[in-house]
Amino acid sequence: MHSAHHRTRTPQEMETVKGGRIVLGLEINLILFYVGGAHDCMISVHQPPYLEVAHTQGAVTIPCSFSHKGCPSTQPESLWFRYGAEQPENLCADSCTGEAGKFTVKEALTEREVSLTVNRVTQNDSAIYICGIFFPKSKEPGAKRTGEGTVLVVKEMKEQHSLLIAVLSLLSIYITGALVIFVILSKSKSNSLRNKETEDSQKKKSARRIFQEIAQELYSKRHMETRQQPDKDNTFENRRALSNHERP
Repeated sequence: MHSAHHRTRTPQEMETVKGGRIVLGLEINLILFYVGGAHDCMISVHQPPYLEVAHTQGAVTIPCSFSHKGCPSTQPESLWFRYGAEQPENLCADSCTGEAGKFTVKEALTEREVSLTVNRVTQNDSAIYICGIFFPKSKEPGAKRTGEGTVLVVKEMKEQHSLLIAVLSLLSIYITGALVIFVILSKSKSNSLRNKETEDSQKKKSARRIFQEIAQELYSKRHMETRQQPDKDNTFENRRALSNHERP
């Protein structure tokens, strides 16, 4: 069973809801679900205001929660009504506990929750669904209360397909753009790395050339000093021999 989702109502749907709730205000008096003035027993009923499903969904569940104070200790009972294009309907008057029928009612009265499941939904099931809670043993007007109603809209699959196509189109555009950006960034990074490697290689070659020139210069200087050293030694020896020869 799929869950229904909420969305913003269109102006036409707002008018339908407004008209339906006006009819509800009139009809509710006929079924005696009118809350009087201040009484000891007070019930509060809560329903989701709007549900939308596709007709292919199969089934939709309308939740209803309630609270009460000052009421009898016995468990309350629930009733469901539907207001559509035709006359109002009293749903599940004989209880709908099985899933074989059109409607299924589940009650968790100790948890103060009830629900109505519409099985095999069609567009004809679009209507306002009313949840009612009452204490059968109490005669106080406050012991009977309904929720504000849930507007159920059953859509054709065409709109769902259009939305899906639009989402997929946007997703494909996003993926294409992301791939293009990735390729551009990859090429830019590759060129940057290549340029950096070329620059580093040139710097290494330049440094190597400088070291070679310095080494060559040092070698040449040392070689010249080595060649000049024997000449200095011979000159010193010749001078010494001449000095000894001249002594008496």
